[in-house]
Amino acid sequence: MKSPLLLPAALALTVLSACNSKPEKPEVLDINPDPMAAELANKGTVELPPAIKAEKTFRCKDNSLVYVTFFQGDKQVFVKSKKDGTPTTLKAEKAGDTLVADGGWKLTGDTTHITLTQPGKGELTCKA
Repeated sequence: MKSPLLLPAALALTVLSACNSKPEKPEVLDINPDPMAAELANKGTVELPPAIKAEKTFRCKDNSLVYVTFFQGDKQVFVKSKKDGTPTTLKAEKAGDTLVADGGWKLTGDTTHITLTQPGKGELTCKA
């Protein structure tokens, strides 16, 4: 004795198995397009600011203090003549070159010894 519901259930499973529940390519609806997408796609690469390498306090030959912040890449430093003073940014085109800023600022050296020229002052040799 066969159940009368077995045949319709088998037929329904066969019909449902023929359906493709996952389309080959998903349909994407862009209801809110990015108005700057084309502009951002044509932008060049962005160079991030360098990370701080070291912050040092230097004692110079005239017994003054200079506060210097060195950055990774050795192409930029901040120099302050007072601990809470405004920093002056000195930059170089490539690592190892003299770091300079407008007004006559010049700095050479590393995190242990520097030679600094400030506007209105002579050249100072300083060590950390």
